[in-house]
Amino acid sequence: MPDRDEESVTRKTGLVYAGVLSFVISTVTMLGLGWALDRWLGTGPWLVIAGIVVGAGVGFYQFIRLLSRIS
Repeated sequence: MPDRDEESVTRKTGLVYAGVLSFVISTVTMLGLGWALDRWLGTGPWLVIAGIVVGAGVGFYQFIRLLSRIS
């Protein structure tokens, strides 16, 4: 029985790490895309801000989706 508990904890920990990693990667990716587009189009900080918001939204969605698989 202790092996099964340890396996469950390991699985849940892996899902949490995957959720956090997907949140960070999506936010940083969209921030980088917004920065590149701002430099190319000369639009100032607006696409960086939009990239952060969209990236955080997508990352939060992925985080919640992965955390719902824990139970």
